[in-house]
Amino acid sequence: MDQHPAGHPLPHPSLTGRDRGFWRGRWHSLRAAVHGATHTLRTQPNAWIELTAGALVIAAGIWLRVSAVEWAILGVVICGILALEAINTAVEAIVDLASPRYHSLARVAKDAAAGALVFAVLGSLWVAAAVFGPGLLALLSTSTPASRAATSPPVDSG
Repeated sequence: MDQHPAGHPLPHPSLTGRDRGFWRGRWHSLRAAVHGATHTLRTQPNAWIELTAGALVIAAGIWLRVSAVEWAILGVVICGILALEAINTAVEAIVDLASPRYHSLARVAKDAAAGALVFAVLGSLWVAAAVFGPGLLALLSTSTPASRAATSPPVDSG
């Protein structure tokens, strides 16, 4: 096996797709990426929750008729959360491989990766409030009995 200048072994070319030519190598990389995404979606309960939340966000967007720019923002946020879940899954797998026994630094790595998701979820709630808040407030203000009475035409009792 070839050696890196620092003395570490280089990865086998068949693992990277570099032995396949440009287009076949890209196809290999895409298939590996799809495999990683499907592994995350199949095996991670939090990804199932995030997919459900994403579906609810899409339903709310349809119901509230959000703008094209708001759809773009929501799409980036939904995909960003799922991407961070995949990264968290990868970090956990690598840490488990490198440190099968408990180590405080392994815990830090896993907790920090999960913490990145906490930041992203908080940001997604902020986006949801900005995108859906005005529409929900408008619906609530037009659907209360007091607001309907104030906007209804007077009834002629005569």
